[in-house]
Amino acid sequence: MKNYTKVSDFIKGLDINTIPEDRKPLLQEYIDFMKQKIETNKPILINAICTHNSRRSHLTQIWSQVMALELGIDNVFAFSGGTEATAMFPMVTLILEKTGFEIVKLSEEKNPVYSVKYADNAHPVICFSKTYDNAFNPKSSYVAIMTCSDADENCPVVFGADKRVKLTYEDPKVFDNTPLQEVKYLERSAQIATEMKYVFSNLK
Repeated sequence: MKNYTKVSDFIKGLDINTIPEDRKPLLQEYIDFMKQKIETNKPILINAICTHNSRRSHLTQIWSQVMALELGIDNVFAFSGGTEATAMFPMVTLILEKTGFEIVKLSEEKNPVYSVKYADNAHPVICFSKTYDNAFNPKSSYVAIMTCSDADENCPVVFGADKRVKLTYEDPKVFDNTPLQEVKYLERSAQIATEMKYVFSNLK
C-alpha cells in the first residue's frame, strides 16, 4: 500500500504567510465563491483554465482537490481545461511523484490520461488535456480559475461559469530544457499549493 505521508508533510511545510499581499484580494474572490456555495449547501465545482491545459491548470486542479480533503472541506470537485487540448506535460507528473503522489498513466496516446492519487480513501484526480467545455467538465455553476493571462485574454466569456477569478501564475515552460527546469516546476507547484492551502484554510 502506498504511503501518502510525504504529501501531508509537504502540505504542513507550506507557509501561507509567504503569500504576497497583492495576491490576497484575488484569492479572496475564490474564497467568497466557495463560502456562498457552502452556505447554500451546493457542491463546489472548480474549473482551472489555462491555454493548453498542460501545466498550471492541472496543478491548480490537483492542489484544490487535495487541500479540500486535507482541510476537511466537503463536496469539492476540481477539474481543469484549456482553450485548446494538448497533453499534460511529463515534468508535472515527475514533480508530483517527488512530492509523494502516486501517478498512474491510464492510456498511451499522445494525450495520455493520468490517475493522480494522494490519499488512501479518496478518489484520484483524473488528469488529461482538454478544452474547458469538454464533456468531462462541469457545464454550469462552477468557478473558472484563469491560471494564465493568455487564456484570460483570449477567453473573454467562459460559458456556464458562476464566477471567474483571474489567478495567473508564471509559466514554468520557459525553463524547459534548461538545468533549472525541475527546480522551477517544483517552485510553481509549491506556490500554487500554498495559495490553495490559504484558500481552503479560510473556509474553516
